[in-house]
Amino acid sequence: MPELNYHVTRFILSAPDIRHLPSDTGIEVAFAGRSNAGKSSALNTLTNQKSLARTSKTPGRTQLINLFEVSEGKRLVDLPGYGYAEVPEQMKLKWQRALGEYLQKRQALKGLVILMDIRHPLKDLDQQMIQWAVESNIEVLLLLTKADKLASGARKAQLNAVREASAAFMGDVQVEMFSSLKKINVDKVRHKLDSWFNELEPAREEEDAESDSEE
Repeated sequence: MPELNYHVTRFILSAPDIRHLPSDTGIEVAFAGRSNAGKSSALNTLTNQKSLARTSKTPGRTQLINLFEVSEGKRLVDLPGYGYAEVPEQMKLKWQRALGEYLQKRQALKGLVILMDIRHPLKDLDQQMIQWAVESNIEVLLLLTKADKLASGARKAQLNAVREASAAFMGDVQVEMFSSLKKINVDKVRHKLDSWFNELEPAREEEDAESDSEE
């Protein structure tokens, strides 16, 4: 399986909703998580770039859908963080609407990485995201972030507990621990992204698909 070079990933655009995204073709792998789950840090670590995704001392700053191109037709998507309390209710609803719309309507979305702090996994919104993805036949990688915050034994116990709990979703859900700081499982995550980008059928424009079938 060819390995993609994530170091050359570049920012394409930020969009308030799916109407402002580029054409719904190719393959997208989205990153979602609570606002303090370490999503931006994970994207920066995976691409080996310090500031590809902006990290902020104030969680909840990712208010837009941010797209990054790894190579032609292969994109990483940073979705708005969810579940952060100190945001006006109206803004929270707006983000959640943009998030839900992208997840339900975007044909190019082929894989979903859900990041959760290893010390506080499977909150209600995390479970909703997993449930939605399973119902939509989208493969899920659950990343237990900030694994460096726990001792080795406690890490393994949490990993096993989440693996056991996620089996109840009855879908294609893989669970791994992760640390941006200590680079735990960075290669394993890149390998998973490679498999999604290389093995899944890209979404194409509907007109293309129709003209092909007529030939």
